[in-house]
Amino acid sequence: MAKAYTPGLKVSARTNFRARRLLPVQGDVLVKLGDRVRARDIVARTFIDGDVVPVAVASLLSVQAADLPDLLLVKIGDEVAAGQIIARSKGIFGFGKKEVASPSAGTVESVSATTGQMMLRGAQLAVETKAYIDGTVVEILPGEGAVVETDAVFVQGIFGIGGETIGAIRMASATPNAILDAAQIKPDMKGCVVVGGARITAVAVKAAQAAGVAAIVSGGIDDSDLKAILGYDLGVAITGTEKIGLTIVVTEGFGDIAMAERTFALLKSFEGREASVNGATQIRAGVMRPEIIIARTAADPAPTHGARTEAGALEIGTQVRLIRDPHFGVLASVTALPNEPAVLESGSKARVLEVAFSDGRRVTVPRANVELIET
Repeated sequence: MAKAYTPGLKVSARTNFRARRLLPVQGDVLVKLGDRVRARDIVARTFIDGDVVPVAVASLLSVQAADLPDLLLVKIGDEVAAGQIIARSKGIFGFGKKEVASPSAGTVESVSATTGQMMLRGAQLAVETKAYIDGTVVEILPGEGAVVETDAVFVQGIFGIGGETIGAIRMASATPNAILDAAQIKPDMKGCVVVGGARITAVAVKAAQAAGVAAIVSGGIDDSDLKAILGYDLGVAITGTEKIGLTIVVTEGFGDIAMAERTFALLKSFEGREASVNGATQIRAGVMRPEIIIARTAADPAPTHGARTEAGALEIGTQVRLIRDPHFGVLASVTALPNEPAVLESGSKARVLEVAFSDGRRVTVPRANVELIET
């Protein structure tokens, strides 16, 4: 049988998923090998220095910088509270004294007799790493974090914005081809992962932000809506750091594209279950895809699989997604894999394949223009 290989996105009803949970700097790992953890559990913690706040003490007292050390009421290493008096001038014959209050809480880090400035170091900030998924700790990375493993439903998207979040799956659309608009967002969706059908509209996102929705998952998004949501044009970069109050995952592509029926049905079958979602996307070297993970339990029915294919293998009958215009985002089934290169409209030669759409139409496209939907 003819066979080829191509990159793909995963939509799996059951897979072994591992999350590598790391601190940005060295710290303390709070879990042990074999521990069962919940998604919101903290697995590692560290502390980083607070911000430095300069205080122009000499200038505020109207004295020479060299005179400052004799006027200080605190010394290096002392902790001070916001509003605490840290320096006082002598005045003239005891009159006209000036005082300087600390603008914030912190520790006196240094005092300069040259510039007349005091440096206050803010309180240490705790940096914590959560488990992200329900599972078992299968590896400890000393001083760095841990690896958490679980049996899970795993859905990769094609594009996303916003970072990691956790919430219960809530279906907003009845069908995978229904546009997700503001009317489908309800007040009781606060903290939920809302699943739509086709395109996400900007007004739906604004309604979701107001309702406190944790994440939105849907088939497509229009570039104009994305710009309205972000307030700027998104360039080619890593996403995931956007501060818009929620996370968005697009499963199919840009435009009015329906979510794949299999993906929609899979998410719907787990409505009410807690999901971990991450919108971080990188399409250059070191590809990173947005994801939805739902930890399975022993009570969940075993998924029904069709014939499994080798990872990355294209065969007759394989489900693919087209990733170039004029059929961008459309799902199709491979019907032929010609061995010989074909001449394209541009005049160049390339390996091609024939695919059939759900309406029966067949087209021939370069193999580089499709993406495998892995199970």
